[in-house]
Amino acid sequence: MTDEFMGPPWQMDWRFDALAARDALPDHVREMVDAARAELVTAKDPYFRGIETDADLPDGMWVEPARSSKPKGAHVFYLDHGHGWLTYTFVPRTEDPQIIVEQVFWQ
Repeated sequence: MTDEFMGPPWQMDWRFDALAARDALPDHVREMVDAARAELVTAKDPYFRGIETDADLPDGMWVEPARSSKPKGAHVFYLDHGHGWLTYTFVPRTEDPQIIVEQVFWQ
């Protein structure tokens, strides 16, 4: 066990309804969700804080807080140029930090 803050790759947990929504998507959209997942679990900061921090994301993907009044709360990871998104929170615990996906949507 270490006293230092853990870094990426982060653990990711899915609400059952979010995972079911992901599994029901067409194959090409599931691939985009999986790419978003890969970006999140390997990001230094899953909330992509700062200026131009999501510039390294693939084309058509960006992250923003779900509510501007809660910058450390839920965030929305947009994919497919805004046609889909997943809503998630990041729990930065010293032990076992993780990302929790709460919702997956695509239209």
